Amino acid sequence: MTTVTSRTVAYTADGLTMTGHLALPAGAGRRPAVLVGPEGVGLSDVDRRRADALAELGYVALAFDLHGGRYLGVPEEMLARCMPLLADPDRMRDIGYAALDVLRAEPRTDPDRIAAVGYGTGGAIALELGRDGVDLRAIATVNGLTTGRPGETARIRCPVWAGVGSEDPIMSPAQRDAFTAEMQAAGADWRLVVYGGALHAFHHPPVDHSVLPGVGHHPQHAQRAWRDIVDLLTECLPMTE
Repeated sequence: MTTVTSRTVAYTADGLTMTGHLALPAGAGRRPAVLVGPEGVGLSDVDRRRADALAELGYVALAFDLHGGRYLGVPEEMLARCMPLLADPDRMRDIGYAALDVLRAEPRTDPDRIAAVGYGTGGAIALELGRDGVDLRAIATVNGLTTGRPGETARIRCPVWAGVGSEDPIMSPAQRDAFTAEMQAAGADWRLVVYGGALHAFHHPPVDHSVLPGVGHHPQHAQRAWRDIVDLLTECLPMTE
């Protein structure tokens, strides 16, 4: 474990002033880095803790913003913002690129060794960066099994790991099948883990506001998914390279 320092970073994306959370490991040298994308509700302390945990492992980590510093705890408000966003790959890419620019500009970041990890909408953004040919070392998406525009998945240049709950009504079996068919047809290095009995956002601790039907925490699978993501980063973004 290393000593972590963190700070808030402001930047512009999607016509909004975004507020990200940048976590840095101990030391002064360049380190591999990870973009961390939040669920559709937006950046929260859950995502900040994930960035801090990655920094403890030695990575520079940026948990990026989706909604201009807002957390959309009302499901209807979240859907009104996220559904048009998810239908617009260029907007998603713009949000991802803006965060990526912040991460690359950090002096501690090795710009040639960056991965993207995202949950829900944040995972969809990670995939869109890959589909646009960004030089990432790994992509992990949890509950974000979106499909892209025809032919673009062939631009992905790194392994893709995806996780989903077996009982997730938002990421349905048909959507899972479409995602895996797209990855396979593109010749991507992909894997999908289905966590038995888990709902949508199974990785997220319980919240004190209303949620969509089919959303629920599964503590065991949340820990397993995190270990799977850390294993992916260990494989694709080793510290000793």
